[in-house]
Amino acid sequence: MEGSDVGDHAGLTEHSHRSSVSSTGAKSSLDVVVYLINDSAVPLMVENLASITAQELHRIVRDTLQLPEVSQDVFALWLISPLLELQLKPKHQPYKLCRQWQDLLLRFTDSSEDDICQDEPSLQFRRNVFFPKRRELQIENEDVLRLLYEEAKFNVLEGRYPCDVEDCEKLGALVCRLELGPFDQDQHTPSAFKGKLHSFLPGHLCKKRPGGLLMAFRSRGSKQDSFEQTLLDTYKQVTDGGACEEVEVLKKHYREYLQRCHELPYYGCAFFSGTIDKPAQGFLHRGGRKAVSVGISMDGVYVIDSKEKYLLLGLRFHELSWDHTYPDEEEHILWLEFDGDNEGTPVNKLLKIYSKQAELMSGLIEYCIDLNAITEAAAQETTNTTTFPRDCPPASQLAGRRGKLRRQSSVICNRIQHLATIDYVDDDINTEEPITEDPELPVVQDGL
Repeated sequence: MEGSDVGDHAGLTEHSHRSSVSSTGAKSSLDVVVYLINDSAVPLMVENLASITAQELHRIVRDTLQLPEVSQDVFALWLISPLLELQLKPKHQPYKLCRQWQDLLLRFTDSSEDDICQDEPSLQFRRNVFFPKRRELQIENEDVLRLLYEEAKFNVLEGRYPCDVEDCEKLGALVCRLELGPFDQDQHTPSAFKGKLHSFLPGHLCKKRPGGLLMAFRSRGSKQDSFEQTLLDTYKQVTDGGACEEVEVLKKHYREYLQRCHELPYYGCAFFSGTIDKPAQGFLHRGGRKAVSVGISMDGVYVIDSKEKYLLLGLRFHELSWDHTYPDEEEHILWLEFDGDNEGTPVNKLLKIYSKQAELMSGLIEYCIDLNAITEAAAQETTNTTTFPRDCPPASQLAGRRGKLRRQSSVICNRIQHLATIDYVDDDINTEEPITEDPELPVVQDGL
């Protein structure tokens, strides 16, 4: 199979019994259901289902939802189940991939035979991994902004986008304004939010009571505010600005939500599942493994602790080398190499990620680097033929500016001390190319 994107499946159990594509009969037209991220169903009647491509089906979905032309670039069709996520290429045939689903699960997951037999994918209309996030805030169409907001909210609430507590509260307050309307002190009280926090804050935070992690970042006197009261206080601070019409207010807050999510380095990533070695601990130097989610986007590679919901390692492409190996009768491994230090000595560090999806991750990294090179070359050509004001800094300077300063305890800071890496010294290492030049990488060579 060419150009597939496999992702983490946390939080997708509720979709396990959905069926999008009929697997029986050879009728000339059949019902197909495409799902949006909020579980809304888009029923379609499709001619020649067995041969229709993802590109053709994508157009039908856009026409049905009456979306503007920009949505062709913003969104893609995905096949998603609790065990596997695939972003489809335009030439893929969804019906054929559904019929091959069990083979794909055997190839790219460690699922049991029973789970594989019971698993069934659904077609979903989701954000395209390759759509630049800088273009999102230029979108004017409310429906497109709403779909992007819904997907970002889903990823935040499910813990796929780990956030600091303060950011969770600000994002939750925007969700309150968008879905409950302007703050009303008579209607919006702490008791009204009892049992509903999971709709506004990530579930793993809602399970922690005052005195735990959620309150650890705050010092507000001897009496800690409840989760509900803290969310309400932030909700009160959401203002509509100068926008008068509700449509413009909603667009403003959709953009604000997306803009806050853009500060998360793993926004817009495709997610893969895997495990890494734990650092040896104790007298017996026992280690073991921990589950991780590996996010890959046009910006870089991000390794997230699946249980603790924080970033372990984030690397831009120019900061890493990589390789995929599969020794005989051993596990698939994605190797990430990056600069570090060991007791003050500069070293090269190697991180091993064990995953049957390593092949896909390696291919996606290579494709993203190639696509970035093409994009940068086109941008440079445009720059050379365009005159900018004298006080306008080059794009390279803008891209290199520091972002928001984060405390070391932030969930988006690297935690290299939590990694078991192989350290060595090699002065001749090239950190901008793959570790090897294997021409036989079979997956994601030409994109998703």
